[in-house]
Amino acid sequence: RNLRTRARQSRLMKPSHHASNATLAAAIAVRQSPIHGQGVFALRAMHTREEIGCYDGRRYAPDETDPAWDDNLTYLFGLSDGSVIDGAQGGNALRHINHACVPNVEAVERRAADGTLHLVVRTLRRIRADEELLLDYALVIDDGDEPASYPCACGTVRCRGTMAALVAVEAIAR
Repeated sequence: RNLRTRARQSRLMKPSHHASNATLAAAIAVRQSPIHGQGVFALRAMHTREEIGCYDGRRYAPDETDPAWDDNLTYLFGLSDGSVIDGAQGGNALRHINHACVPNVEAVERRAADGTLHLVVRTLRRIRADEELLLDYALVIDDGDEPASYPCACGTVRCRGTMAALVAVEAIAR
């Protein structure tokens, strides 16, 4: 299940050209995932630090009411300026990227010329054709919530058992 997350290790970067929708469609496909529901798969091999595209959707300003929350399936991505992107409304295929504790892609913030933050998804390592793209959601959970309430299904050897940010898991362990 996709849940509200924040850009882990948000970095403001110089503006650059983002992948167009046509380029995005030629690079990835949404298919059934062995991890959960639908996932995003590479249609071709990709290089390390290759930009795949921007996470799109309706934007909520920091002072706007939070979007409706659905405990079953949510495509919300919080940015460092307090704004939120809701990929369920006007979003693209990148909203289907599943979580893994050992990711192969990351989401980084990039500030556009008009000052708006954008979320760029890029590879962390080389990706093989047909490999599923996986992001560490690093969920920021509310005080009192248990990381176990956000179970992980990635199945990797280094799975931490939750989609919650490692900081939350370490705080509970203390």
